[in-house]
Parts: sequence; structure tokens; C-alpha cells
Amino acid sequence: MGGGGRTGHRGLQLPHAAGFRPHRLIALRYGPSMSDQPAQSATPAPAQVASDADAGDSSPAGVPPTLKTAAGITWRILVLLAGLAVIFFILGQIFVVVVALFLAAFFTALASPIMNFLQKRAHLHKAIAMVLAIILIAVAAIVVLTIVIRSIIEEGPQLASSFQDSMSELQKWASGPPLNLSSDDFQGYVTDVENWGKNFALDIGSSALGSVGDLVLGGSVFIFGVIFFMMSPQMIWNWVVSWMPTRSRPYVNTSGDLAWDSLSGYTRGVVVVALCDSILVFIGLMILQVPMAPALAAIVFFGAFIPVIGAPIATFFAAIVALAERGPIVALLVVALTVVVGSFDGDVMQPLVMGKAVSLNPLAIIILIAIGSIVLGIIGALVAVPLGAAIYRVMKYLTDRDPEHPLPGRDPPVTTAAATSPG
Repeated sequence: MGGGGRTGHRGLQLPHAAGFRPHRLIALRYGPSMSDQPAQSATPAPAQVASDADAGDSSPAGVPPTLKTAAGITWRILVLLAGLAVIFFILGQIFVVVVALFLAAFFTALASPIMNFLQKRAHLHKAIAMVLAIILIAVAAIVVLTIVIRSIIEEGPQLASSFQDSMSELQKWASGPPLNLSSDDFQGYVTDVENWGKNFALDIGSSALGSVGDLVLGGSVFIFGVIFFMMSPQMIWNWVVSWMPTRSRPYVNTSGDLAWDSLSGYTRGVVVVALCDSILVFIGLMILQVPMAPALAAIVFFGAFIPVIGAPIATFFAAIVALAERGPIVALLVVALTVVVGSFDGDVMQPLVMGKAVSLNPLAIIILIAIGSIVLGIIGALVAVPLGAAIYRVMKYLTDRDPEHPLPGRDPPVTTAAATSPG
């Protein structure tokens, strides 16, 4: 061996010890190392991405992305509608109980402020304050019904006679130009109106009373619902929330609070609006000397519980009475009163009194009333708006669009004033 190097295994000439590179020896034996190869880009080529996407997409070839997106949205909507149909079917089987519980919540929202006032100011026990609040509301309802029934009994026969005379005068007018209606045609229209009125009254009666068994069951659920809702509402709600998943409890709890605030605000607001509308109509009818003014004002009071359209429709009945008793001129003045009441109700009282409780567009309110009437009749028209307002407020919170109640873990939206304030 010479001093310049040495012979290794199988005659392999190893380099001098001073310049020995182990990795070069490995390269000679096995080829270039990974470290000697040029670095590959971590980003795959576009062709590779496209092939991977095609491999993971099981949809038929040639289907536009827009159509696939629309199909995905469609089947999700169908599943949601199917779930809602199942829910409505179940609620329909226990319809009496559901309505009784809703009316109990409605009554509780109206009576709770009175009970709290008696507790704080009169220093009464909670149970005594609750009983007094219920008695006060029941007495007020009995007084209103007594006024209506007494007015109908006293002035009903005279009104019926005047109505027949007015129909005769109206028939004479309709037989001339521009209508030129024959006696049979006019009588047919009158019969249609009478049948509609009878069917409407029967619908109200059947919805309100139903069978004797349903009436007893619904009344019992209503009474016990009012008692427990007023005595221990927080305990009942905490029990409901405890059945929810742990992570969902804050959302469910806040949603329930917002829904109850909306329902209670609507209840108190609609009573104030109905009272103002009935007083306004009563004053107008007294000035025009229309008979049965107290009863007609009471009808307006109950009609105002259907927002936007209830009070004007109820006032229209006053126009019919005015036509029968006072003639067409006074009837037209009552129609003008109907327009005034409708504008006062929708443009002044509801935004002022209800505020955020019913933050719905008037068109949305009318649609809700129409849907409620189709599904549940007169009861559906009464409960559609408060339910819709409560659901809207909850959905606004869950979609994080309520600046006053941000979702847990999120900061409230920064207002313009806060964003421009110094410091």
C-alpha cells in the first residue's frame, strides 16, 4: 500500500483519511442520496389537483357546479320541510293542550306585572298577589262581555228592523244605473253574505269551544299552566334547559329569554293598542250617533288582538250598523273612521307601544295571519304574529345579528359612534 491511500474491501480504493466523506461512499454504492436530489415543490401541479378532485367527486360528468349546489340546497330544504311536517302533525294530535299552554303563557305575560306590582307595593305574599291578579283580569273580561251582551239585547231588535229597511232602500238603489241588478241577483248576493257571516260565526264558536271534553281538558291545562307559570317560571325553564346538551345550554337559555321577552312585550302592547283603538272608535260612533256603540267598540277591542287588520275589519261591522240605522252618509263616515283607526293602529300605536316586541314588516304580519288562519282558523290568526315575532327574534340571535345579545365568545359589533370616538 502506498502512503496516498489504502485499499478497502474488494479492492475499493478509499480516499485519504483527511478528505473522507461517508455520504459520498454511500452514493457510489447506492446512487445519489435524497439530500443531493433537487427539492420538490410542496404544491402539486394543476393537473394533479384536477385529477384528485375528479377522483373524489362522485357526481356524473358534465353536471354544472351551479346545478349541483342547487340540488344540495333543495334536498336540505326538503328534509327541513319534512321535519316541520312531522312536528306539525305531532302538535295537531295534542292541539288542545298546545293551545291551552299558549293561552296560559299569554295570560301569564299579562298578569305577571300586576302580581309583581302587588308584591312590591302592597307587600303581599306571592300566592295572594297571583290570585288577586287573576281575579282582576277575570273581572275586567266579565265587565266587557256584559256590556256587549247587554247592548245587543237592548238594541238588537231595533237594529234588525232598521237593517231590513236599509236593505230595501239599497235594493231600490242597486236596481237602477249603474248596477241595474235584478231582485233575484240582489237577493242572491245578500244570501251569500248571510251564509258567510253564519259560517264565520260557526268557525269562531267551534274554534273557541269545540267538544265538551276538549273544553274541560283545555280549561284544566290552562288553569294549572297559569298557576305554575306565575309561581315558578324559572324552575320550569331551568328544567327544560337541563335536558339540552351542555354546549348548547347558553344558546337555549338566551333564546328562551328573548322569546319570552318578545311574547310578553307583544301581550302587554296589544292590550294597550286594543284599548286605545276601542276608545277611539267608541268616541267616533257616539259623535255619529250610531247605535250599539259600546258593543261595537268592544268588538273592535277584541279584533285589535289581530295586528294591522283586526281593528279595521271590526270597525267595518260598525259601518254596516250605521248603514242600517243612520243611512249611507253616516256609513261612509264610519268607513272613513275605519281608515283613521287602521292608520293610527299601524303607524302610531304599534311602533310606539310594542317597539322591539314585534319588529316585523306589515307585509310579513299579514302573511303570518293568512297562514295562521288557513292552518288553525281564528286561533291561528291570533297566535301567528306573537309566535312569528318570537321565532324571528330567536333566529336573529342565533345567526349573530342581534347587537344587544352577541353569541357567547364573540364580541358585540362595534357601532359607528364607538368606532369614531377618540381614545
